[in-house]
Amino acid sequence: MNRRYVAGVDSSTQSCKVVIFDPRDGSVVRQGRGSHPEGTEVDPERWWQGFLDAVQAAGGLDDVAALSVAGQQHGMVCLDEAGHVIRPALLWNDTRSAEAARALIDELGEADAERGAAVWAELTGSVPVASLTVTKLRWLADHEPEHARRTAAICLPHDWLTWRIAGSRSVQELVTDRSDASGTGYTEIGADRYRPELAARALHRTQDEMRGIVLPRILGPWVPAGHGDPARGWGDIVLGPGCGDNAGAALGLGLRPGQALLSLGTSGVVAAVSDHPVSDPSGSVTGFADASGRWLPLACTLNASRITDAIARILGVGYEEYSRLALSVPDAAGLVLTPYFEGERTPNLPDATASLVGMTLANATPAHVARAGVEGLLTLMRGAMDAVRAQGVAIDQVEMVGGGAQLGAVRELAASRLGATVNVPPAGEYVALGAARQAARVLAG
Repeated sequence: MNRRYVAGVDSSTQSCKVVIFDPRDGSVVRQGRGSHPEGTEVDPERWWQGFLDAVQAAGGLDDVAALSVAGQQHGMVCLDEAGHVIRPALLWNDTRSAEAARALIDELGEADAERGAAVWAELTGSVPVASLTVTKLRWLADHEPEHARRTAAICLPHDWLTWRIAGSRSVQELVTDRSDASGTGYTEIGADRYRPELAARALHRTQDEMRGIVLPRILGPWVPAGHGDPARGWGDIVLGPGCGDNAGAALGLGLRPGQALLSLGTSGVVAAVSDHPVSDPSGSVTGFADASGRWLPLACTLNASRITDAIARILGVGYEEYSRLALSVPDAAGLVLTPYFEGERTPNLPDATASLVGMTLANATPAHVARAGVEGLLTLMRGAMDAVRAQGVAIDQVEMVGGGAQLGAVRELAASRLGATVNVPPAGEYVALGAARQAARVLAG
């Protein structure tokens, strides 16, 4: 069969999606999906099965010439010398390493947390939090020392899946890309190279001992990662370097400097394309790289669409009626929602709760409460955008995606509240689409 298409893979927390893409006209030819188990740790073999299920649902790869994998960031996959998974992978949303994050900050600051945070940001562009891989390594060393001792290679979810698709057996063949490597907490800011002394610190090892552990080779943008597994008939498929999920979405949306992704899912994400790396000692903004050779500074909130979901539930209305109510009044008339329903990350208030204040007899109406919910969501996201802007990154245009972006009131009020031009693109698998576009460019040389 003539291999004329490319494939993009989105291996996310919940599922694996495969999009078959025609690079000649930019159309999606077909797609498929496989499921992943719930939880904050998972056997990577379940990612492999999810990928195989998605490939089958997408009609196979017989006509695919190139493939790239975008995946959930930060997860820790530990392999032994034979390439066997040592323990279930800890995912980005596993918070058991929160204390490890605090310890790493204190150690680098010599018991001064503020100084430690500044040093981490200066070295890596990020201040350790529980989601980052480096903190999970410290948790492993502290709580499962035998597993840490057996670890011969450390990789990320998309690294491992690309390695499996290639049919590789040796851990020496592991590769990654600059976007995902930048989220480990042990990659140098502004450079596509590791700071192995930071990984060694996390594992309570010396730098000499760390030389015995494989970290995936970091590939530059558009550099081939090899070919698919010949035993599965994939030997002619060129593999791209892959990327982290937010970098994949930025590629899928075609973002350039001055533009940002604003994702309103359960949590909120602001990821802006930048021509320069950033370093925020407060930890509000993480200085990730993107998949194109630029950077992708990112701020994340714990609350986003759950804000309007909660208010709609209180009011006992569906989304359409919620939107009508919110737009039926010109403003919230002094009613203010502080929307920290599950604590908050930006600003960093993990133990905070939500509050609705300023209520009077005049604004104690369903319409004003609905309006306060929308304004609370957009004000929170404006704060995240301003945190990125404070790092010298321009955000003039926003591509707003996710469930929260489907609410008419959010779309209508977003531009005035966010201080940027707002576009809501058609619903689509933008992470997988970005991976497919990467695969097409790798194929084109």
